[in-house]
Amino acid sequence: MPDQSIDALRIGREQIAAAAAVGFNAAQPFFHFQASILRLMAHNFESLARNYERSVEAFTIPAEEQHDQTREAAE
Repeated sequence: MPDQSIDALRIGREQIAAAAAVGFNAAQPFFHFQASILRLMAHNFESLARNYERSVEAFTIPAEEQHDQTREAAE
């Protein structure tokens, strides 16, 4: 009798392991898709930050030059 209960536990563990493996294999494409979407969002945020920095620089450089010119004219 103890042999049957040990076999039943072993079979049960194997079935659970097999079901988990099937579940993980089924979910793997979804996880890859999520990772690719996160990479795409990160790339877009980096591009947005670069564009923002460029536009701020494009605005501040002429403003600084104009400020310097008005200061020189006042002196």
